[in-house]
Amino acid sequence: MHNNKRPRTIQIFLPTGDPAGIRTAEQTTSIIRLIEVPRSDIAEFVKMPESKQVGLYFLVSGDNKDELYIGQSGDVGSRLMQHYKDEKKDWERALVLVSLTNNLTQTHVLYLESLSIEKARQCQRYELLNGNGGQKPYTPIPLKADCDEIHEIGSLLLATLGYPIFEPLTELSTTKTEQVFSCSRTGVDAKGIYTNEGMVVLKDSFAPMITKRKTEQRFYDKRDQLLAKGVIAQQGDRFVFQRDYLFPTPSGASMFLLLASSNGWVDWKTEQGVTLHEYQGRTIESASAQVSSVS
Repeated sequence: MHNNKRPRTIQIFLPTGDPAGIRTAEQTTSIIRLIEVPRSDIAEFVKMPESKQVGLYFLVSGDNKDELYIGQSGDVGSRLMQHYKDEKKDWERALVLVSLTNNLTQTHVLYLESLSIEKARQCQRYELLNGNGGQKPYTPIPLKADCDEIHEIGSLLLATLGYPIFEPLTELSTTKTEQVFSCSRTGVDAKGIYTNEGMVVLKDSFAPMITKRKTEQRFYDKRDQLLAKGVIAQQGDRFVFQRDYLFPTPSGASMFLLLASSNGWVDWKTEQGVTLHEYQGRTIESASAQVSSVS
């Protein structure tokens, strides 16, 4: 969901031939390379020349791969080995950002680290494990301009490999307003936006803490997980969303709110009462009509 969306070519290379192993990604016109390293392949990564470089890195952990630690190092391979040996550090994947021309300096990566921590906090997709905001060094304007561009390409490469750390949950667009859907049944008052990733339930949406309907424990388990993470908070006999939160499916979002089985395509509706299913159908029909009128 970049503000400057345009077609791009991203090249993904599998050095070991295993799609679940190390993967490298780069935009064909850029000198920035992102390397995804599964924890089990750290020994392979250390043999790669990129591991000796100055780099920015992201450690992803958690059952839902939604916990994140951001760091930088002058020798990124040996820094990852330290994290690997540290029993207290629990992580599954490392994502390492380096330059193909080996021209990143300590100032670049210190600035990129603090910028990344700040942006990841704003997007709130991942739970950030960094205690502080990183050290923001004095950065001359030309170097800052380079870093902003590196960050933008890094964000794109991360999202391409499945880590949308810096992607806003909903489009901040001045040209088109996004359609808001509501889920409102028996004490539930929630608003959501349907995106190409799923249903984003908006901040301040609320629902009862318990349901009188026949239900299963798993619905309460998910509610308790998000309470523990601070995504929702209990206020009296209801829970309230403290921030926008993405559910991969419309039904996942409505089941969470209703604490019971639900078909999100029917339970999310526009103000006029049009279901998400009908709304999507109309959108597709109008697109087809435009195509046939052009041809």
